[in-house]
Formats: sequence, structure tokens, C-alpha cells
Amino acid sequence: MDGTRVFLANSNQHINIGKETHSRNGFVYVKNPHLDLMEEDILYHLDLGTKTHNLPAMFGDIKFVCVGGSPNRMKAFAQFMQKELGHEGEDNDLKNICAGTDRYSMYKVGPVLSISHGMGIPSISIMLHELIKLLHHAKCCDVTIIRIGTSGGLGVEPGSVVITDVAVDSFFKPQFEQVILDRVVTRSTELDQDLASELLKCSGKDFPTLIGHTMCTYDFYEGQGRLDGALCCFSNEKKLEYLKRAYNAGVRNIEMESTVFAAMCRLCGLKAAVICVTLLNRLEGDQIKASHEVLAEYQRRPQQLIATLIKKRLGLINDKELLDNAIV
Repeated sequence: MDGTRVFLANSNQHINIGKETHSRNGFVYVKNPHLDLMEEDILYHLDLGTKTHNLPAMFGDIKFVCVGGSPNRMKAFAQFMQKELGHEGEDNDLKNICAGTDRYSMYKVGPVLSISHGMGIPSISIMLHELIKLLHHAKCCDVTIIRIGTSGGLGVEPGSVVITDVAVDSFFKPQFEQVILDRVVTRSTELDQDLASELLKCSGKDFPTLIGHTMCTYDFYEGQGRLDGALCCFSNEKKLEYLKRAYNAGVRNIEMESTVFAAMCRLCGLKAAVICVTLLNRLEGDQIKASHEVLAEYQRRPQQLIATLIKKRLGLINDKELLDNAIV
């Protein structure tokens, strides 16, 4: 799917509103002509703005953006990157750039930006609108953006790291539907395949890593076929039949943000990837029973893989060091 399709309400008719393009000269761009008419752009949920902050000075050197649901987890990732990049002596007390708001948290370590996005499509989409505008106003160039997450696995062992090749919806289609005014706009959810392959080559021998489809849902319970929510109107047999169909369609994990993440990054010319660790195999159950210690170790796995990619890109490790630890 190369373009964006618009479906009119109460109609099967759709409108093709143009083929998606990629960033010009590597810069992050926005597809909104109204922004040029604004004297000031207030990034309300990030507590930043074009008049109140010098965004190019603050963020112009950003090359990597890592986003994840939990504020604490993204602070831990920033602290991890301090050690990995040798920035520990510069500022051990990481400051939350978005401290003026309680919506999201943001930390900067050299060329790496770490941001929380909350849980679910609405929360991450709000953050992405303002993040993409931030990168645009800061004149950032050649930015790679990666979503770090947790997920339910499908036919893979708990603790496996899934690198998404394409994000699909609950019907296993590679698309994201957004209601805009009285129209349903359908956008492609393709991710950068070269980046996914590069990430796989950065994986080590300590845990299983694979490339597969990621299914994105609007809900954690009924939307993901769980039997343990406050509401449930289907049987265990129906649940397993659906999840097995998802597996046969190429789905290897399930989460709640990847489709809108892929769609928005693609439209704004950002090379994007999604990397999620699986906390359980959904074909074997619904509840997460691993201990806090095991879950913490699982959650570090995608971070290690991303750190390897960043250090390789920055020339801090060479190809021989990478091959010595590689599984592919």
C-alpha cells in the first residue's frame, strides 16, 4: 500500500489522497501547511514551545529517538545509554526535560532521546505529533526512531525479542485506520526493512531474537482475546482459533501502539523500527506470571540490542566485535 486512502462515512467509497514520500535531504518534515502560519507552536503535552525554548540548540544533534510506554523504564534506558556511551561523568542526575507536565517524560543522552509514550494508540499518537514537530523545529537530520516495548508472544517462548517487519491490525492487515472529521483514513504501516535487518544483525547469543509481524490492538483484554477481563463474550476455543489464525498470518507478538507509530513515522520520513520483548506465550495462557526480577531482565533485552545498534552507528564498536557476538 503506497498511498493513504480516505473512506467517507456511511459509504464504501474511498479517496486516494496521495502517495507517501520520504524526507527531503534527511530532515524530519511535517505534512501540515497550517503550521507555517503560526507565530508560535506550543508543544503542550511536552511542556516545550518554539518561543519559550531554543529547540535547535536543545535537540538539533539528535540522531536516535527511543520511545516506550513507562516513564520509569525510559529513564532507566537513558541511564543505561549513559553508561554505554561513556557519558556517566557528564550528568549523573538525568533531568526530565518534560518535568513541567505529568503526561510524558523525556531524557537526552548525547544524540539519543528517550521518551515515554503512555499506553495505547491515543496516548502514543499525541506524543508522536508533538515529538515529530519537535524534531522538525529543531532541524534534526537522519533520525532513526525505535519503539521499545513489552508484548504478548504468539508461538514464541517468553523473553524472545520480536523485531517487527510490519505492524498489522486485528484483521491482520498492514494498515492503521484514523477517523478524521467524518472520514476514515487508512494509512500504511510498513516499517523500514533495512533497519529491521540491521537490528537483527546486532542481536547477541543470550536470548532468542526474530523478525515477525506485530499485531496492534485497541485494548489489552477483549481486543487481545483474553479470557480474564471484566468482560468476555467468547469461549477459550474461539480465542485459540483466532490466535492460531493470527500466528498463521505471520503474527509473532501483540501490543497496542505499533500501527499508529509505523504510519506516522512513515508519513514524516522517519526510519522507524519496533522491538518488543514477549512476556508470555498467549497460546498457553493470558496472565503474566513471571516474577518482577525475571520481567526486569526481559525488559532489558531490547535495550541491549538497541544500544548495540547505536554504538555501531557511532563507531564505538566495529564489525568484528559485532560478529563475535552475533547469532546470524
